[in-house]
Amino acid sequence: MKYLSGKPLAIAFFVLCVLLGSHSSFAQNNPKINVIAFFTGKNDRAHVSFVHEANRRLPELGAQNGFTYDSTSNWDNLNAAFLSKYQVVLFLDTRPETPGQRAAFRQYMENGGGWIGFHFAAFALTPSAYPQNWDWYHEHFLGSGQYQSNTWRPTSAILKVEDSTSPATRGLGNTFKASANEWYRWEKDLSKNPDIQILLSIDSSSFPLGTGPKQHEIWHSGYYPVAWTNKKYKMLYINMGHNDIDYENKTNKELSLTFDNDVQNRFLVNAILWLGTKKRGHR
Repeated sequence: MKYLSGKPLAIAFFVLCVLLGSHSSFAQNNPKINVIAFFTGKNDRAHVSFVHEANRRLPELGAQNGFTYDSTSNWDNLNAAFLSKYQVVLFLDTRPETPGQRAAFRQYMENGGGWIGFHFAAFALTPSAYPQNWDWYHEHFLGSGQYQSNTWRPTSAILKVEDSTSPATRGLGNTFKASANEWYRWEKDLSKNPDIQILLSIDSSSFPLGTGPKQHEIWHSGYYPVAWTNKKYKMLYINMGHNDIDYENKTNKELSLTFDNDVQNRFLVNAILWLGTKKRGHR
């Protein structure tokens, strides 16, 4: 007790005040980002596997990086009152389908909300269970139009960082190896859209990409964006989100996991922190 009297006690008190003051300043300058993920979790075991994995891993990443994570399968929660609590919305697998849900999401985005969509969230094909019946979302917001084709089987790819100045790609290097995925090709040429900033694409070292057995499921050349932002909104689409499943042997075992990739996780965390704090129209 004698050691705590006099100067040592004063010094300890001063240090404590500095630490508390620094923590208070940090909290004020780095407000907590609240993330809400919407999912359906019913179509395709590979997508359901990704949804379950995201709901396990994103709370962990949030606790480590300063954001909270909630999830819901009730798409009617896409309304102004519910969304007002969150800075970033995620679509883990599908998209909203009712006019009210779609109108609320568009209003949220046009009012400066943040959004990240994964893999199947951009899918649209007429005719199919998910037709292209939402022009604002597929043609304007995403800019990709309809789905055209995909690689098979799910395989990893080397991704090229197209824009190293984006906060989302900070620290990724020039290329990195992605988790196994089913890679999509789109109707529209995103590179010709002035509103679209492509952040990641398939690097040519990945070819041939896919193993078939159908030849059109193996890509040998071409330019394929896999992550991009529309500069008019606080948004990011990421093509990743399809785990490899053992369909052939009918075990339905998970053969790959999307979040078992530290560099890819860094890209996602960067994106959440960026979209959760950036002002619309600013990098």
